[in-house]
Amino acid sequence: MSQDLTALIDGLVRDVPDFPQPGVMFKDITPLLDDHAGFTAVVQALADAGRDADGTTVVDKVVGMEARGFILAAPVALALGVGFVPVRKPGKLPSATYAVSYALEYGEETLEMHTDALAPGERVLLVDDVLATGGTARATTELVARCEASVHALAVLIELSFLHGRQALGDLRLTALRTL
Repeated sequence: MSQDLTALIDGLVRDVPDFPQPGVMFKDITPLLDDHAGFTAVVQALADAGRDADGTTVVDKVVGMEARGFILAAPVALALGVGFVPVRKPGKLPSATYAVSYALEYGEETLEMHTDALAPGERVLLVDDVLATGGTARATTELVARCEASVHALAVLIELSFLHGRQALGDLRLTALRTL
């Protein structure tokens, strides 16, 4: 990533200690979202993970994970000219869903996706705000596979390398705009 984008992210993402529980350093992206130029630059950089070297879109959908992943994934889908698919916490989607449970760095979670959200053979770009342990990305990849679709890549705003999430992804292509 460019030094300008790195500086922009560093300047607009703030640390909040002990949130949501003691010992966790939360990455607050709301100042970044409030900055039009910063938000635009991040969306474009994340969208690049869904394009080939010529700039052609190579994915059919963008999948965003609840909740901050939605905020980034929806405009990425618009930038790529494709649809957006939400992956939600249990009980939030109105139709039949697939569900996967996984471990977080500070607990356990379950995610769901509509069973008809993706067509067999579709290629998707996963977008989230932070890659920590890799549990959310792995669970979402499993949900995509249950729809008989495939994950082209994962694009995140920040990778927390000390939590080793990259290792949990196997050979999944990862684009992290900022690695800490």
